[in-house]
Amino acid sequence: MYKDFEVWFVTGAQLLYGGDAVIAVDGHSNEMVNGLNASGKLPVKVVYKGTVNSAKEVTATLKAANYDDKCIGVITWMHTFSPSKMWIHGLQELRKPLLHFHTQFNKEIPWDTMDMDFMNLNQSAHGDREFGHITARLRKPRKVVVGHWQDPKVQDKLAIWMRVSAAWADAQDMRIVRFGDQMNNVAVTDGDKVDAEIKFGYHVDYCPIAELVAVQNTITDAEVAELLNTYEKEYEVAADCKEGGKKRGQVVHAARIELALRKFLKEKGAKAFTTNFDDLAGVDQIPGIAAQRLMAEGYGFGAEGDWKTAALYRTMYVMSYGMPKGCSFLEDYTLNFDGENSAILQAHMLEVCPMIAAQKPRLEVHPLGIGGKNDPARLVFTSKPGEGVAATIVDMGNRFRMIVNVVDCIESKPLPKLPVASSLWIPRPNFEVGAAAWILAGGTHHTSFSYDLTVEYMEDFAEIAGIELVVIDENTNIRDFRKELRFNEVYYKL
Repeated sequence: MYKDFEVWFVTGAQLLYGGDAVIAVDGHSNEMVNGLNASGKLPVKVVYKGTVNSAKEVTATLKAANYDDKCIGVITWMHTFSPSKMWIHGLQELRKPLLHFHTQFNKEIPWDTMDMDFMNLNQSAHGDREFGHITARLRKPRKVVVGHWQDPKVQDKLAIWMRVSAAWADAQDMRIVRFGDQMNNVAVTDGDKVDAEIKFGYHVDYCPIAELVAVQNTITDAEVAELLNTYEKEYEVAADCKEGGKKRGQVVHAARIELALRKFLKEKGAKAFTTNFDDLAGVDQIPGIAAQRLMAEGYGFGAEGDWKTAALYRTMYVMSYGMPKGCSFLEDYTLNFDGENSAILQAHMLEVCPMIAAQKPRLEVHPLGIGGKNDPARLVFTSKPGEGVAATIVDMGNRFRMIVNVVDCIESKPLPKLPVASSLWIPRPNFEVGAAAWILAGGTHHTSFSYDLTVEYMEDFAEIAGIELVVIDENTNIRDFRKELRFNEVYYKL
């Protein structure tokens, strides 16, 4: 997924110290970029774009970054003193994510040999503050990473920003297909689609379910048979869903729906989709296993027309691509009051991604008391225990707000009468504060969840997107959280 992306590395300097200094700066920069690429810790290739020594060079380089589709972001580093006025026009032009790398070529001061020439050449402590001032003066969104370039912890921070920048690039042409509209009069899952395209790049399209039915009618029996074999290989299949079982026909219908959905999304160039159980005319059942498996392939999904969560799932999938633990669409279902272990059961009617399963998913067919369709096939499992982040984006009218909650998934008891995929989690800092803070912030009942991502990923995304971010974690208390929300209201009204 990242192989066609690159991050540009641009070094700031000036000609005051002579040609030899520029040659040295260039050599050090090349060595650093080669070292970063050889570290094995960065998911995206770093490409050195040279040393810039004038306003003309800065502007030309940063404008070029805007129009290079491979470039997903720019890392800047001031090897020596780079007068920040020469960066103004280039930074005003730059529309790609920016990371300011406050580092130094040498790790330690050469105490016994350091002279004025060395001082003039190695002025990152000086030059990066000059650059930091102009980015602050321009109110330029950016990430600042501080530390030696060979430090694995520093490289981890670069990697996080790269993954987020790749997800941001992916969002810029994200087409989201909606089968049906919002469920009934639900507000929190809706929002301003025009503003979302301006802010995030999302393009949200309504598609009549009849268009999917037309594609469904082109799916051959041979294609269905091949997918059924895949089900048999990848999942534990209930006896009544196997060949000859009384519910086998519903599994066949589910496979046909999955094939049609995948084909439809590919033809439309869509990266995410939503469904609505009130709008399924011509479709045998709610697309349960189809949505589950498509999420595992990276398609964003939101139930009941929730296009914002569908888009956010896709973004979080791209951020965590290749990581081992998985992510999913989830919904707050019901509460379990148990003192310090009070928790929230996360599930949905059917659509939870099998990437988060603790055990091999089981393919089952059961009635569903909503939607008025035939019994749907679904994958049934419980999620693995572990720490994760749950996130949502809500439309506050004058801005988008991202809400992020650190949660701890715990083992849950069997649900013999509720055969769906589920997760049980305790929001940090605890159930009472975490749930109250989420509600005070206006959070949705739908979330995009990841075991692999941390708050830092979401912070980087919010900074790049220029949206409000509120975090609920072990440090949250309601008094200060209320103040933060009120301070934010003032900030976004300025």
